[in-house]
Amino acid sequence: MTTTGSLPGEPDLVQVLDENGSVLDGATVPDLSEEALVEMYEQMVFARHLDERAVTLHRQGRIGTYPPLAGQEAAQVASTHALADDDWISYQYREHGAVGVRGMSYKYLLYWMGYEEGNGHLADEYIFPMNISIGSQLPHATGMAWASKLNGDDNVVMCHFGDGATSEGDFHEGLNFAGVYNVPAIFFCNNNQYAISVGRENQTASATIAQKAEAYGFEGMRVDGMDPLAVYAVTEAAVEKARDPDAEPPEGVGRAGRPSLIEAVMYRLGAHTTVDDPDAYREQAEVERWRAFDPIERYESFLRDRGLLDDESVDEIHSTVEDEVAAMIDEAEQADPDPMAMFERPYETPTPRVQEQKEYLADLRERHGDDALTRDE
Repeated sequence: MTTTGSLPGEPDLVQVLDENGSVLDGATVPDLSEEALVEMYEQMVFARHLDERAVTLHRQGRIGTYPPLAGQEAAQVASTHALADDDWISYQYREHGAVGVRGMSYKYLLYWMGYEEGNGHLADEYIFPMNISIGSQLPHATGMAWASKLNGDDNVVMCHFGDGATSEGDFHEGLNFAGVYNVPAIFFCNNNQYAISVGRENQTASATIAQKAEAYGFEGMRVDGMDPLAVYAVTEAAVEKARDPDAEPPEGVGRAGRPSLIEAVMYRLGAHTTVDDPDAYREQAEVERWRAFDPIERYESFLRDRGLLDDESVDEIHSTVEDEVAAMIDEAEQADPDPMAMFERPYETPTPRVQEQKEYLADLRERHGDDALTRDE
């Protein structure tokens, strides 16, 4: 499928591209059309530019705290390309690139502006709402995959999380149940080296995160998360395993189609969030060592060598992306969501406390108007 290489201090990874974007000796490029190869590049550029604009919007006070993804575009975009359109994605909060592959509208920005409506539309694209609480989505993803199995559906559930989530009990519970009940789930760990300010070496005594899968009875794989071709190849194999009704499960586990744990090794080039100072816990020299493996630059070099990109087409892609993101921002800032909508989704039937809060807000607005929402009452 691929060959193995290394990132800084990270041996034994599945890779296709070296740091310059050249195909490694013995590596196999995934069987993707030229259109799909270029589309992945476009979506990675979109994710990076959206990221840059979002950081600026936060600094200008136009959105709330935001978690940048720079350096993680390859893992998010390529892993989503390996899924079917109706396979479910459950993500943490930094996987904007995965959301973008499914089709991102201005509504996504509404969430970062403080409106829950930004979460509501994701289900139409087979995406669970984002999770701020670390690791809480893992048992949910296992449950969704189990439901798919019980219903006889062909769906796979992809669950994104960071290396910090592997220290949570939800990680153990989600993977343990997935192995016991043999569900079609792929647990995709975006190991970006830091859980906020806690380095990977202080997160676990295990040599790798991927090896943790062995304890749960299924396979773990390590891949260069800054190499989109390697990520696609590894994820495609995991999807086939999850969907294969003839795969051989462990004795007594039940119907075939096995879960997998993918450890995508990468680096968070920016801050944990827009209120984080990464200089307080890492050296700039370390950042620069990893920046040499920038996923967009590596992949662009590969596409140029294949004759799929040139200066003109790259400029055109960047210009189109800039226009798309600008239009999204304009539309989001023109939206006028109803503050009362915050009470609609927490419970199917509002609890007395929620109903009391809803009535209080309605009374406040009636007496003072919406200006009251910006004052300390």
